[in-house]
Amino acid sequence: MKLLKNRTFYKFLIPSLIGMTLFVIPIRSGGNLTIPIAVIANRLLDLMGTHSTLVIYVLVSLSALISIVHKIHKIPFIRDHEKLNNLFDIKGIWFLIRILGLILVNMLFWGIGPEMVLSEDTGGLVIHGLMPILVCVFLLAGMLLSLLLNFGLLDFFGALLIKFMRPVFNLPGRSALDCIASWLGDGSVGVLLTAKQYEEGFYSKREATVIATTFSAVSITFCLVVISEVNLEHMFIPFYLTVGLAGIVAAIVVPKLPPLSRVPDSYCVQKPYPEDIPEGSTAFQYGIQLALNKAEQAPTVGAFLKEGFGTVCEMWFGTLPVILSLGTLALIVAEYTPVFKILGLVFIPFYKLLQIPEAAAASQTVIVGFADMFLPSVIASSFESDMTKFVVAATSVTQLIYMSEIGSIIMGSKIPVSLKNLFLIFLERTIVTLPVIALIAHLIF
Repeated sequence: MKLLKNRTFYKFLIPSLIGMTLFVIPIRSGGNLTIPIAVIANRLLDLMGTHSTLVIYVLVSLSALISIVHKIHKIPFIRDHEKLNNLFDIKGIWFLIRILGLILVNMLFWGIGPEMVLSEDTGGLVIHGLMPILVCVFLLAGMLLSLLLNFGLLDFFGALLIKFMRPVFNLPGRSALDCIASWLGDGSVGVLLTAKQYEEGFYSKREATVIATTFSAVSITFCLVVISEVNLEHMFIPFYLTVGLAGIVAAIVVPKLPPLSRVPDSYCVQKPYPEDIPEGSTAFQYGIQLALNKAEQAPTVGAFLKEGFGTVCEMWFGTLPVILSLGTLALIVAEYTPVFKILGLVFIPFYKLLQIPEAAAASQTVIVGFADMFLPSVIASSFESDMTKFVVAATSVTQLIYMSEIGSIIMGSKIPVSLKNLFLIFLERTIVTLPVIALIAHLIF
């Protein structure tokens, strides 16, 4: 009763309930299980209609042009604003990626250039199929993630779940919410939530990297799309249970291997978040205490909107060019070169050892998943063996890191992971999850 009379409690409760409703609470839409923020993003996408490509063209072009001008002649307004200066005063490979993004977005928007860039299997897929919804997700997530971050909800759940997440995954309790947001909504939401918490000092470098590459799971809805592509939608429940089990095994094993095991537990902001539950307090009591402390420092409406707008700008101008550039390049390599097929040859003995039919054909799908998660299922749709289709589809989902979206979002964030390490983690996830998936496939078929 005393708690209910505390005004700070409502500063925690009301925004947190709104945030939970938008990002975590599952609803049914169009017959699929999803979260409200994903539904709203799709409605925004419908409103943009045919203008979505123009919006992407403007955002990616502005990102590069402002960066070029600011590099040649420092723009006072940007120079004097720390966040804007960090966003546009970029160097090395990141500057080159923005220039490449400018070139590619002009080629794709005006339809000028070689077919390997313009094809609906490469650059066309990225700019027409992937990026429009991300523009909407970035807008909503940027403006509204603060409801989860700044009013005490993650602090409360962090205390409640520490006794599970620490022993099992060696991660903060609050990381469970990143996984739930990804699982029910979209993997990009989980990465954005993780990146934001890393920047604010709630996760160490190791924790942020592990969470982004391990817990940014594929949504239930997309899993249904993948299994439908190989004409096994009637097996969705065993398929999703297989994906879940293999994902848990990977989440336990892969962080114990290099390169993740070598990432230091240092912090972006030198204020590590205290997580130990004090003696004499329950997890619930400690969670409420942390939540109220956070709610006391909650931003005003003006500060909330200002922070949200700044986050949206970082996502739009910082991350979209990376997705366009790296996603298009990865798909070009996948579609127009034998690189991924050659790399996949080493998996033929592995598939044969696991007694998977059509081993040679299945091996070609392994590495191509690094370019885009959907490509392996497209290739597998022509296979004869249902077991092989099942294995390929499940493996593509549990690989998790693909450069046409999740990998590029991670690269575009401040989470400290290189392209080489992303590829190594991708390979490790494949090697760890494939035997689990194969075992279950043998039990089912």
